[in-house]
Amino acid sequence: MASTDFGFKTVDEQEKARRVRGVFDSVASKYDIMNDLMSMGLHRAWKAYTLLVANLKPGDKVLDIAGGTGDMALAFAGKVGAGGQVVHTDINLAMLRQGRERLTDKGVLLPTLVCDAEQLPFTDEHFDLVCVAFGLRNMTHKDRALREMARVLKPGGKLLVLEFSKVAPPLTKAYDWYSFEVLPRLGKLVAGDDASYRYLAESIRMHPDQQSLKVLMQQSGFAHVDIHNLSLGVVALHVGIRC
Repeated sequence: MASTDFGFKTVDEQEKARRVRGVFDSVASKYDIMNDLMSMGLHRAWKAYTLLVANLKPGDKVLDIAGGTGDMALAFAGKVGAGGQVVHTDINLAMLRQGRERLTDKGVLLPTLVCDAEQLPFTDEHFDLVCVAFGLRNMTHKDRALREMARVLKPGGKLLVLEFSKVAPPLTKAYDWYSFEVLPRLGKLVAGDDASYRYLAESIRMHPDQQSLKVLMQQSGFAHVDIHNLSLGVVALHVGIRC
């Protein structure tokens, strides 16, 4: 059986899917408050910038992959209007339920679907925009998922990948200390789960850096890829244009 990474560990591919599911089952109810705490609120600015770069117009069709608690789907829905479409998806049911509740509390009803990004259940060339925010690093076959995202995009359509990335060298020591010392303790205190947040820190280190992800996107059907480093590379937004 093929193996892959789960943080710094090497596990069977099927085992990784089970373990990732367990991580997000554990943190789903505290996911939003932990995002605010561990990023000191910066995740809101990163997502607002992503929405700006999306440059959506009324009537556009959007696929939100790993949409979790629904903040990006909600923002996209406000841009595409009643004539557009936003499909809110996640592989994790517990996260999707949190998102569904948030959306319905806001009076927004969107198609909500449990699906695997490596096997998207949508027709070719359907969407104007695909977005995956803080989800790509958890996927077992990132290349397969990116090819699927390209497949469901219209020619000239846009993929937005917002993800933790490689920080600028002056920040490395401080960022490592925060990631491996502070973050797990914060997870234990607030969410009752230090292991899941230790995995988060490890998964960031195992994710391709900015240039490596750009090359992977280019190999997966995106003719042009731009990199937007945010917060000195703590996060990067990759913008790919489908061939």
